[in-house]
Amino acid sequence: MNSHILNQKLDWLHFGFATMGIERELVGKAIGAKVAVSFRGYDISIYPLQHENCYETLWRNIDKIHTISNDLLVEAYDLGLPRNIEAVKIPPAIDVKNFVILKRNFFENNMIRILTVGRLHWKKGLEYTLDAISKVKKSGYSIQYTIAGEGIEYERLVYAAFQLGLKDEVKFVGRVQHHEIPKLMETHDVYIQYSVQEGFCNAVLEAQAAGMLCIVSDAEGLAENVLHEKTGWVIAKRQPELLAKQIELVYNLPPIEWDKISINAVKRVQQEFNLDVQRKEFSKFYAG
Repeated sequence: MNSHILNQKLDWLHFGFATMGIERELVGKAIGAKVAVSFRGYDISIYPLQHENCYETLWRNIDKIHTISNDLLVEAYDLGLPRNIEAVKIPPAIDVKNFVILKRNFFENNMIRILTVGRLHWKKGLEYTLDAISKVKKSGYSIQYTIAGEGIEYERLVYAAFQLGLKDEVKFVGRVQHHEIPKLMETHDVYIQYSVQEGFCNAVLEAQAAGMLCIVSDAEGLAENVLHEKTGWVIAKRQPELLAKQIELVYNLPPIEWDKISINAVKRVQQEFNLDVQRKEFSKFYAG
């Protein structure tokens, strides 16, 4: 299982997910390398619920932690991670030049155009989002919701949209190639990531870089990804009525507020979440 690692001469052995360190906990010591582990959403928030004490040995054999959000680090401490191990937060980054949109005209023809990009998985909270879309429609607003992605929940979500009376309002476009996402974001006004669990979410960074009005849940790293009422809005998860009210609130803001939020979001992502910043942070991570 570890033969491809054991014959290497390494300064660092870095597990990109904590789960990748399971049954490899002693490999770093065996080859004389320092060991680093990255914390992401699934491996810290979900996997340990099914596998109690799964990281007990790993915690004793790592030298440094990389976390993509503060919330995930707090959860790891609750799982028994010793607090004396150095931890560094380096959030995800995107190629910001791919998401430059010069001018946005929000809500043309009084239509609320909403987008979500991601796999169709229970943790993405898409059923709650559909429920909220239904409530906004019942309030008399014109609304369209596009879901880009594929996954095991497709059939369930299509049926939920049907039962909620959203046959004409919701469009499932399936998997979209990454180079096509900027154009998709350009033709929508609001980006929603109403996840139940989320480590950080690159798609939200991309939506902000594209100047979209972003509404996200307070699941783990999303509250660090979007700054509430500065670069978007962060609301409590699992509350579709609250999400519906937030959509309506955003639509009814003065246009100057749309532009302010959009500009703030673009600037912050370009300055803090670009690939150059990430490269420099990882260089410092391994040098320390």
